[in-house]
Amino acid sequence: MVGAFFPGLNMSAQTSPAEKGLNPGLLCQESYTCSGTDEAVFECDECCSLQCLRCEEELHRQERLRNHERIRLKAGHVPYCDPCKGPSGHSPGVKQRAVVRCQTCKINLCLECQKRTHSGGNRRRHPVTVYHVAKVQELLEEEGMDEDTKRKKMTEKVVSFLLVDENEEVQVTNEEDFIRKLDCKPDQHLKVVSIFGNTGDGKSHTLNHTFFYGREVFKTSPAQESCTVGVWAAYDPVHKVAVIDTEGLLGATVNLSQRTRLLLKVLAISDLVIYRTHADRLHNDLFKFLGDASEAYLKHFTKELKATTARCGLDVPLSTLGPAVIIFHETVHTQLLGSDHPSEVPEKLIQDRFRKLGRFPEAFSSIHYKGTRTYNPPTDFSGLRRALEQQLENNTTRSPRHPGVIFKALKALSDRFSGEIPDDQMAHSSFFPDEYFTCSVLCLSCGAGCKNSMNHGKEGVPHEANSRCRYSHQYDNRVFTCKACYERGNEVSVVPKTAASTDSPWMGLAKYAWSGYVIECPNCGVVYRSRQYWFGNQDPVDTVVRTEIVHVWPGTDGFLKDNNNAAQRLLDGMNFMAQSVSELSLGPTKAVTSWLTDQIAPAYWRPNSQILSCNKCATSFKDNDTKHHCRACGEGFCDSCSSKTRPVPERGWGPAPVRVCDNCYEARNSQLDVTEAQADDEGGTLIARKVGEAVQNTLGAVVTAIDIPLGLVKDAARPAYWVPDHEILHCHNCRKEFSVKLSKHHCRACGQGFCDECSHDRRAVPSRGWDHPVRVCFNCNKKPGDL
Repeated sequence: MVGAFFPGLNMSAQTSPAEKGLNPGLLCQESYTCSGTDEAVFECDECCSLQCLRCEEELHRQERLRNHERIRLKAGHVPYCDPCKGPSGHSPGVKQRAVVRCQTCKINLCLECQKRTHSGGNRRRHPVTVYHVAKVQELLEEEGMDEDTKRKKMTEKVVSFLLVDENEEVQVTNEEDFIRKLDCKPDQHLKVVSIFGNTGDGKSHTLNHTFFYGREVFKTSPAQESCTVGVWAAYDPVHKVAVIDTEGLLGATVNLSQRTRLLLKVLAISDLVIYRTHADRLHNDLFKFLGDASEAYLKHFTKELKATTARCGLDVPLSTLGPAVIIFHETVHTQLLGSDHPSEVPEKLIQDRFRKLGRFPEAFSSIHYKGTRTYNPPTDFSGLRRALEQQLENNTTRSPRHPGVIFKALKALSDRFSGEIPDDQMAHSSFFPDEYFTCSVLCLSCGAGCKNSMNHGKEGVPHEANSRCRYSHQYDNRVFTCKACYERGNEVSVVPKTAASTDSPWMGLAKYAWSGYVIECPNCGVVYRSRQYWFGNQDPVDTVVRTEIVHVWPGTDGFLKDNNNAAQRLLDGMNFMAQSVSELSLGPTKAVTSWLTDQIAPAYWRPNSQILSCNKCATSFKDNDTKHHCRACGEGFCDSCSSKTRPVPERGWGPAPVRVCDNCYEARNSQLDVTEAQADDEGGTLIARKVGEAVQNTLGAVVTAIDIPLGLVKDAARPAYWVPDHEILHCHNCRKEFSVKLSKHHCRACGQGFCDECSHDRRAVPSRGWDHPVRVCFNCNKKPGDL
C-alpha cells in the first residue's frame, strides 16, 4: 500500500504489521533529560528535533536557545525530514515531510533522503516505522496547493443554520449550541458580517461567492418567492467571521413590522454590514434604510448593548461605534457612482445624498462604496472580497470577540425588543419607527404613550411619558405633596384620610365626625383638617399642599384612592357586632351548641356527640355542618334527608307540623308505639326544647334585621377603589367560587375580593388611609415598604 502512494520506497526493512500505516507515538529526539524515552510534545525548528516536555524546558532555559521557534505537536503530526532541515539537505531551503523514521539512526526521512541514505549497505536493514500514509499524502497535497485552493478546501464542509425565525424567536438554545452550530473553535475570536438589501437582489448569491467560492451555503432559488426567510448564519474559517444572511426588504411578508425590526437586531450585533443593491441607480430606499437604522441604533440599542458589555466583562464596549457599511452596487447599463466625476470620491457623493434626504448615518463607524459593472455574467466579486478583507483587518474600532458574546448580545436584544406590532395601526413614515421598540402602553387619562423601551417592566422601571397629563375625574389622578417639605427641597406625597395615624380607630371616627378629614405629612405631622374652624376653612391646595397631575397607566393601583373611609370603618364595626349576634344564634362554638342541645333534648333523641353521619344517606358531618333530629324517631339527619314536616302528636309535639326524616314521613299513617311513661318523661323535656327553639328563632331574626341594613349600606360605604360585591364571583388569588359558606373579603390595599385564607394578613395601608393594621391580601402583604 505504501509503495502505491510512494513508488520506490524501500520496504525491505522489517517493520511490524501493527506499525505499518499507523502514526507512531513520537519519542524525544534530544535525549537531553529523558534519555530519549519520553513522548515528544514539541518540535523545535531551530534545534531540528522533537522534544519532550522536560527536554524542551531544560534546553530553552539557556540564553542562546531561549528565542527558538517551537510548536506543540497535535494528533496525527508528521514531522519534517531531518536531513532536509539541515544545511546539507538535497534541496536547501525546501523542507519535506518525513515518510519513515529510522529506529536505529533515530531520524525522520522523506522519500528522497530515505532512498539516498538507506537504499544500500548495512542501513538497508535498519528497522523503520512508516508514518500514516494518508496523512502524509494529505499534507503533501496541501503543501503543493496554491492559496485559493487551500481556502476553497477549508470551506468545503461549511453549512448554514437558522439563527432567528420569521417570528423573531432565536433558534439557538445557548452559547454552546451556538458554537456547535457555527462549527468553530470554542476559544475562537471572530467578527460578524451581515448583508441587507431588497428581496431578489442576490444577497445569498453574493455571500456564497464572496466567502465560500460559489458553494451554495446559503440557499438560492430562481422562484418568485423569497428563499431566505428569517436569519441564517454560517462560519467562514478562512476569514474567521460569522456570516449572516437576512430576509430581503420589500418582500411579500405578513408581519412586515416584525421582519423589519428583526433586521435592525442583526445590524446591531454586526461588525461589518454589506448593503447589496442591483439597481442601475442608487434609490432613496437605501439611504432612508441606513439613516433610520442609525437613528434607531443610537436611540434604542446603545443602552442595551452597554448592559450586555457589562455582563460579559468586555474591555471595549459593543456600543461605542456601530458597524462599518459597504454599499455593494452592481450595474449593467449605467456607470458606477463617481465615474463621471473622477475628481469626487464616491463616499462624498453618498454623504451628500444622506444630507439632502435629511438622514444622518452617524451611528456607523464608516461607509464605503464598492461598485462593479457587469457587462457579461457572472458578477465579479473580487473587488468586494478585497474591500471586506481590508475592513476585517482593521481592529481600531471593532475587535474580534468570543462567539458567546455575540449570542448574548443577540439574545438580550431579542428579549428586550419583542412582541407583536399591529401593521394596520402603524404609519410607516420610516423603516424603523419608534413604535417598533418602545412600550405600547397608553395613559388611561390622556392617551399619551410610554417613552421607555419594550419590556422595561422586567427591570422594575415604571412607565414614563414625555408629555404632561390632564386631570380626569374618573381616575382622580391628582397627587398632593406637602408644600412645606417641597420648599425645603423634599417631595413628600400626602393623601386626605379619615383619621391621623396617632388616633385610635374609634377616636379617629369621633374626630372625623367633629372636624372632618385630615391631611398628614410624615415629616410635618397633621397639616390640615377640613372642618377645623367653625367658619373660614380654606382649601388645602391654597395653603398646605401643591397639586400635580400624573399619568394613569393600566395595571397600576395608584389612583382611585378614596381615603375618606369613615363609612367603611363604621360598617366594619357593625359587621363585627352582627357576627357576634350571628354567633349567638348558632352558638358561640359548635361544642357549646351541641352541649346545649343535648341538655334540652327529649330523652328519645340521639345525643349530638354520637351522631357522626346522616342516619339515611350516611354522609359524614363536617365541623360546620348542622345536624337535624327527626321529631318522630329521634335519629340525626342532614338537611336534605329531613326536610319534610308532619304532626307528631304521639311524641307530644301537638297538631303542628314539625321536622321529620324522609322515612318517618313516608310511614306517617302508622302510629308509633309509645308507652305512657315515656310520654310523661318526654313532656318535660319538650317544653325546654320548645323554649330553646324560640330563643334561636328570635336571635336569628335579630341577625336578619341587622343584615338587611348592612347590605343596603355596603354600596354607599364602599371606597371607590373596591370592586363591587356583585362583580366578585371568584377569589382573586385561588379562584375559589364564592358561596353562602365562603365569604367575600376586600383587601384594603388593592380593593380586590378574596376568600379568608388568601386575605388573613393584617397590615397598615397608609396610602389608602388605613394607618392601623387592616385586612390585606396575600400578594399585597408581600410588597416591600409601606403600602
